[in-house]
Amino acid sequence: MTEDPAEPAPPVPPGYVRVAGLDEIPLGALKAARVGGIALVLCNVEGAVFALEDNCSHQHFPLSRGELIDHELTCDWHGACFDVRTGDALTLPAVMPVRTFQVLVRGNDVLVRTEGEAPTPAEALIQRDAV
Repeated sequence: MTEDPAEPAPPVPPGYVRVAGLDEIPLGALKAARVGGIALVLCNVEGAVFALEDNCSHQHFPLSRGELIDHELTCDWHGACFDVRTGDALTLPAVMPVRTFQVLVRGNDVLVRTEGEAPTPAEALIQRDAV
């Protein structure tokens, strides 16, 4: 009988932390998470996961209580809308963006990079490795 030589999981890249399982964030859903002192909202848009600070830039209400339609996250309190890919405010009353974070999905693990500067909009897009 031969053993199946399972490959060890690759190490977590520096600055990334596991915040959830992909199976915990269904398509079109939001999930609140916390890394250290940072509250996050994870958004699953057609299989791509985005991470934003879970705080509306208008009046500091948790965005994880809002509604996600396509790439737009609407705050449940006053209706401010944000693009989950960039954090940009799309509608009033918000005028300031919300911070975004790099996301890496490895198998079922959703990893978020919270160290360093806020990523550019291109960096905020999901990076998915081959499973």
